[in-house]
Amino acid sequence: MTERAPLSRKLSAIAESATLKVDAKAKALQAAGRPVISYAAGEPDFATPQFVVDAAAEALRDPANYRYTPAVGLPVLREAIAAKTLRDSGLEVDASQIIVTNGGKQAVYQAFQTVVNPGDEVLLPAPYWTTYPEAIALADGVPVEVFAGADQEYKVTVEQLEAARTDRTTALVFVSPSNPTGSVYTPEETRAIGEWAVEHGIWIISDEIYQNLVYEGVSATSIVDAVPDAAAQTILVNGVAKTYAMTGWRVGWMVGPKDAIKIAANLQSHLCSNVNNIAQRAALAALTGPQDEAEQFRLAFDRRRKLIVGELAKIEGVTVPNPLGAFYVYPDVQGLLGRTWRGITPTTSLELADLILEKAEVAVVPGEAFGPSGYLRLSYALGDQALLEGVQRLQELFA
Repeated sequence: MTERAPLSRKLSAIAESATLKVDAKAKALQAAGRPVISYAAGEPDFATPQFVVDAAAEALRDPANYRYTPAVGLPVLREAIAAKTLRDSGLEVDASQIIVTNGGKQAVYQAFQTVVNPGDEVLLPAPYWTTYPEAIALADGVPVEVFAGADQEYKVTVEQLEAARTDRTTALVFVSPSNPTGSVYTPEETRAIGEWAVEHGIWIISDEIYQNLVYEGVSATSIVDAVPDAAAQTILVNGVAKTYAMTGWRVGWMVGPKDAIKIAANLQSHLCSNVNNIAQRAALAALTGPQDEAEQFRLAFDRRRKLIVGELAKIEGVTVPNPLGAFYVYPDVQGLLGRTWRGITPTTSLELADLILEKAEVAVVPGEAFGPSGYLRLSYALGDQALLEGVQRLQELFA
């Protein structure tokens, strides 16, 4: 009897999402009765605005939504996304330059599939979102990490990017505000990176999913706004998940040059066809309806940001750069490593995260999920009371 053919080597090499893995473990412990407080998931704890839910309910009564619609998205939603792109990213685009995707994650995947050929190198500023290197690998590309530590507020420089560039460099990942660090590049920093990419003909994959979640009067400057010439070699990735508390609705999009969007559209036509029509109608309502609740979400995140940064800074051995966007804080915890806490001496942030879960019943994501060890990611997109209690447990553990 012939042995069964092997499974895909490419997929077998892909790691599970570290953030989802930690979140699932925390939820399993909670379901078992453990009082675990989780900072793992990048998911707003707010309910989706009611007017968005009402739009979805109304869409359920329209038989047109029970049928296939264009694979690239409902025309009316693509028009609304074009308007948002002009308003928030400073880029005027036609609806034909937009594809509606199943969440921002599919847009990220398709962006790399669109611009990366086998063996191409993609510059990946670190710390990075855990999905980026896997999505690059799925496109047969090679992720090249460019690390910036807490001393640089986790923001890479043109000099670092140039030092990492080779003849095989074809793309750059640019994320501002950042997941996992919450860092926001200044307009000047953004312009410098955009001009460098244009000079060398490098594609830019710019993830703008957190662009509306910024604080202290800061704005998230789009790289295509800072450098208009970059639009010809940039794919913008975005969605409604974070701003409108719609993570489960799974509506994102990608915006780019027409030739790139055409081949990405061909991929989507075979991959999944159209995104759920009810969810698309809900996203349309979110983008075109009142923005009051979205602003209230942002103000709540800002309040929690100040609280968690202030409380973490009280722990000796922890360095906390001030995040100006998204809803994450990314402390440098190297000062806690190599020391003994309740009989355990962690030497990596992975071991430290395990210690924290075991001894304090607090779930955090270790830096290994996003690049080098020595850091932790904590999402402050959870209730105020739980947020404070969790940090107080950490203060007690590391007292």
